[in-house]
Amino acid sequence: MQTTSSRITTWLNQTSALNFTLYTSISAFCLYTCIFALRKTFGVATYEGLQLWGVDYKIWMVISQVVGYMLSKFIGIKIVSELGPNARAKGILIMVTIASISWLFFAITPMPYNLIFLFFNGLPLGMVWGLVFGYLEGRKYTEVLGASLSVSFIFSAGFAKTVGGFIMVNWDTSEFWMPFVSACLFFPPLLLFLWLLDKIPPPNSEDERLRTKRQPMTGKERMQFTITFLPGLILLVLTYMLLTAFRDFRDNFSAEIWKSLGYGDKPSIFTQTEVPVTIVVLVVIGSLMVIKNNYKAMIINHIIVLIGMVTVGLSTLAFEKALISAPVWMVLVGMGLYFGYIQFNSIFFDRLIATFRYVSTVGFLIYLADSFGYLCSVGVLLYKEFGNSNLSWLNFFIQTGYVLSFAGSILITLSLIYFNAKHKRWPVVGG
Repeated sequence: MQTTSSRITTWLNQTSALNFTLYTSISAFCLYTCIFALRKTFGVATYEGLQLWGVDYKIWMVISQVVGYMLSKFIGIKIVSELGPNARAKGILIMVTIASISWLFFAITPMPYNLIFLFFNGLPLGMVWGLVFGYLEGRKYTEVLGASLSVSFIFSAGFAKTVGGFIMVNWDTSEFWMPFVSACLFFPPLLLFLWLLDKIPPPNSEDERLRTKRQPMTGKERMQFTITFLPGLILLVLTYMLLTAFRDFRDNFSAEIWKSLGYGDKPSIFTQTEVPVTIVVLVVIGSLMVIKNNYKAMIINHIIVLIGMVTVGLSTLAFEKALISAPVWMVLVGMGLYFGYIQFNSIFFDRLIATFRYVSTVGFLIYLADSFGYLCSVGVLLYKEFGNSNLSWLNFFIQTGYVLSFAGSILITLSLIYFNAKHKRWPVVGG
């Protein structure tokens, strides 16, 4: 007699492409929504009036967590790219458990000693993304699967803060206990969706024909890949550093930004503005699956990132000129930002590998970019607090938006030129 687990696996092997895509997309989306909440619910709290060495306590909290997350990305370059498929679920479970327990110790440990547990919350969670995406890469429908996973942190960025705000307001929970209470709420469904995602079969022969075989990479193989595409990788990593720093700042200090805009008493604004961003980005990026030629898809990937960069700059200018309202501006900025950020975390590198038919894994490239991305994020936080502390959160956000738009547009354009020229000289015909 078949168990529930074996019946699901059998069904996934026999069902239609549509059913498989829906099952996998929903499982991945819901799983990472729960995982994201283990890290980000504290962002809705301002910890107002609390300081350490003359600096707002929330700044120290964000820095402690991001340093752990950043370190995790550097560690993940090796671990995620080498970890086999059979160890993914166990690895994810261990990491989310450590992250959840860290919030308990954060709540019961007095200031400022509880900051260490922000570090230990970020440290394991930084490796989870690559493990989850490992289930989705190298497939015929990776655009839809990857977009579904990636937009989860657009939606969950608002959803997690809405839940956190509800817990504090309606359950009379302190800012220090709220993250752990939130973790307790999200952990059971997290286990369910992890179990469901772990049932999907590996890529089949058609997937490998269309998107190139994916396999763990040794240190020597990672070095060879880097040398082969070094100029382009530098341009892409620099682009992603800008995207990560801007996205992380927007996410960590959205409560302060909204308060400056006059929406501090409306927790629902987080979800209201992120839902349209989620839908638009999912539709745009998911629709790329209809492009079968990997080279053409890679070019379009670049163009979409460029459009996103321009959108951030133009919408910010329109807001400053009072041509659009604050919520419309935040939605447009979110769309522009995530047109680039989502792609780098899902399909951009997947199509790059498929274009050049290079046997490797997306996990390596994502973590290579992520490690430097979060290094930049930490640098921006330190600069804001210690080099430009008199500038308001809102004004700093506006200034960084212009930097992202201008510098990012140049970098992604140069990357497009490089990889287009590289493909013309490549001995194997891509896509």
